[in-house]
Amino acid sequence: MFVNISVHRIRPGKEQLMLDSMRRFGEAAKKAGGVQQIHALEDERSGAIVGLAIWDSKEAYEAAGPALMAAVEGDDFADWHEEQWASYHCVEV
Repeated sequence: MFVNISVHRIRPGKEQLMLDSMRRFGEAAKKAGGVQQIHALEDERSGAIVGLAIWDSKEAYEAAGPALMAAVEGDDFADWHEEQWASYHCVEV
């Protein structure tokens, strides 16, 4: 199992753009295969938008990479974010 978690702090008014991008990313992941679950979540306290993807393996995630990047190509993440987002690549320990 391989888990990708991303934490986004989005500028006011840009939330829907980010969610739309995350949904395109999710659809690309499902089509590529190897993803068990994929979710866009919102932290109730901070309002941060969190992406959670659980993959069969790191290899499945990496193989899907080109399709994932194509799905969000041209998205203006720099404009949407208040600060640099955090991305975590997690394995079971």
